Amino acid sequence: MQPLINSKLPNVGTTIFTVMSSLAVEHNAINLGQGFPDYEMSSELTALVNQAMQKGYNQYVHMNGLPLLRERLSEKVEQLYQTKINPDTEITITPGGTYAIYTALTTIIQPGDEVIVFEPAYDSYIPNIEINGGVPVLIPLNYPSYSIDWDLVKQKITGKTKAIIINSPHNPTGSVLSKNDIEQLKALVKHTGIFIISDEVYEHLIFDDKQHESILKYPELLERSFVCFSFGKVYHCTGWKLGYCIAPAPLMKEFRKVHQFNCFTCNSPMQFALAEFLQQKENYLQLGNFLQKKRDYLIELMKQTKFTPLPSFGSYFQLYSYTNISNESEKEFAIRLTKDFGVATIPASAFYKTETDNKVLRFCFSKKESTLECAVNRLIKL
Repeated sequence: MQPLINSKLPNVGTTIFTVMSSLAVEHNAINLGQGFPDYEMSSELTALVNQAMQKGYNQYVHMNGLPLLRERLSEKVEQLYQTKINPDTEITITPGGTYAIYTALTTIIQPGDEVIVFEPAYDSYIPNIEINGGVPVLIPLNYPSYSIDWDLVKQKITGKTKAIIINSPHNPTGSVLSKNDIEQLKALVKHTGIFIISDEVYEHLIFDDKQHESILKYPELLERSFVCFSFGKVYHCTGWKLGYCIAPAPLMKEFRKVHQFNCFTCNSPMQFALAEFLQQKENYLQLGNFLQKKRDYLIELMKQTKFTPLPSFGSYFQLYSYTNISNESEKEFAIRLTKDFGVATIPASAFYKTETDNKVLRFCFSKKESTLECAVNRLIKL
């Protein structure tokens, strides 16, 4: 008799990202769906990786991450946010930002715990909660500004609320938390045992002179938080799958208990390279301007189409409404765009558990100008 798996994620199938990317390949479409650059990363950084390999830095580094890399990250945090982080006890290098989020949730969730999630939401949050026996409590962001209704959040908090997940700059909408949002969050969790999972993988990809309100700036929030970051988003190397988590020492101690029996340690040569490259601050300080130019270029090109842009103040992404074009569902329309017009996008409904349909698609603008031009030239034919 063949053993049967009692699925821990019975409602999860192949993700829309895989579906759309496969369709893009099948129909030779331009892929503006998945969030990855199609331009080259720094040749200096890749040379540093090669140099590290040649020097023999190919064996395990410390479970918590290369000490020098953690020290450099601690220095960076202090310079950016005026917060002292202990590199030995409060930073762990992880195989990507998504892993850091999963590990943080796994660290704190017991069966039956509730976790507040704002929708549309990055697609890993809900499965991460459910696989640990938790219950996602879904709160819709206000359409079309994608702002948080804090009165509704207050109503949703119960004695079972274990954590709140925040994400700024936000994927998929490009919305950004304000100082007022932070004040509301502080008031909400004060005198509670609620944890915060802060997804800040796009911390440097922020536009229009807005400031990134990192949890790292606010000690009374940081004391209850796991703050998750990505090197891939900062250095155009999403395939490296390297990130890190910052949390107070008591929280990080428990985080590392999960981490040590999952991946144990991360890619060594790349950590040596990143430790060296982090000293060049301009690479991340200029990133917002670099990506804003791409966002603005896409907006200008898209004026030739019937799509309507929704505000994006950060990330790789811009949402566009197609209410002037079609009444099709988002998924149907995205598939037709890929098959008939050769441009792959992601339906925003994929970021809602109930597939809320506002006739909106997500476009990734972290591409070469020629790629964006070619895509829009196809969309003009709609």
